[in-house]
Amino acid sequence: MDFGISEKMQTITRMIDEFVQKELIPLEPMVLSRGFKASLPELEKKRQLVRQMELWAPNHPVEYGGMGLNLKEHALVSECLGRSILGHYVFGCQAPDAGNIEILHLFGTPEQKEKWLRPLIEGKIRSCFSMTEVEMPGSNPTMMDTTAVKDGNDYVINGQKWYTSSSDGARLAIVMAVTNPEAPIYQRASMIIVPTDTPGFNPVRNIPVMGEAGEDYFGHGEILYQNCRVPQTCLLGPEGGAFAIAQERLGPGRIHHCMRWIGICNRCFDLMCQRALTRPIAPGKTLSHKQIIQAWIAECAADILAARLMVLYAADRIDAVGAKSARTEISMIKYVVANTMMKVIDRALQVHGGLGMTDDTIIAWLYRHERASRIYDGADEVHKMAVAKQILQKYSGKKLK
Repeated sequence: MDFGISEKMQTITRMIDEFVQKELIPLEPMVLSRGFKASLPELEKKRQLVRQMELWAPNHPVEYGGMGLNLKEHALVSECLGRSILGHYVFGCQAPDAGNIEILHLFGTPEQKEKWLRPLIEGKIRSCFSMTEVEMPGSNPTMMDTTAVKDGNDYVINGQKWYTSSSDGARLAIVMAVTNPEAPIYQRASMIIVPTDTPGFNPVRNIPVMGEAGEDYFGHGEILYQNCRVPQTCLLGPEGGAFAIAQERLGPGRIHHCMRWIGICNRCFDLMCQRALTRPIAPGKTLSHKQIIQAWIAECAADILAARLMVLYAADRIDAVGAKSARTEISMIKYVVANTMMKVIDRALQVHGGLGMTDDTIIAWLYRHERASRIYDGADEVHKMAVAKQILQKYSGKKLK
């Protein structure tokens, strides 16, 4: 693998780093204190600046107004944007829209692309993804109770979903529902586009996450689908194809997430080092004089670098051989980078002491919202079991000395 960064990407990442530092990080206190909705006018001004800089939608197709970066290039961008909680949103490549855009581009009909894909990429609307269910294991997307039954030319959807992130204010949901209950297990569910103004699409609440319900893009919705009727033309991809489409969505999506997490690591590491150098503990001494703090800094620096290289290697593998052939590397980065990030956040919080527990820095917000990284898109334990099985298969039947 070539770890060199092209001159084009050096220029792009340098521009983004400067923008994030000067334009976005100073906005974070306002968003934390006033809320996301109240901050939208200011955020839209920043989005307009990004468009003028021609850095909008870095990972999305050129023909729809994006930059068309490949996976490894966007990984570098995602790292830069991850330094701010506003980065991906302001640059038009935020989850869950990014994943929905990918599958709409791959599997959408021309009509679906024109109606939903184009305005999504342009940032005129937002979307959400309804997969996880309250009573079903989120790590096993083949198990779900939500059904979509054909009635004439329509699907009638019934079920309960939660952690439908960013549903508050979204214009459409992509819903996973069972359409073929008698089919083989991996062919039972389909993906269906549901406009959120459809009767029967009933938001229940934004789920409080560690005491914070959030709002708008920063919310995690619980949705009841009650006789929610949509035309069969809303089917995304083939009927029974939800599991296969989800795999297409999740592979590249993990690269986006993991490099965003590396950006968070970098931000917290910087804050930790700055705090260590400036926090007095005795006359003429700061926290940086303590060996335990020095050890934490050395360990975190090595862990971040190792995690970063793992993600770039996985992205390179996906570009070279596809997500299916790179599934071991994709699973590895999911649990390695999530745990690295949580370790760095926790160490940064500890070095900040009581200040780290407040929202006077970004650390506490990150601690609350990023703990879920070890759960969503497959819990750590599930990925570890998958990796172990894939590795052990290579040793089956071999005799080693």
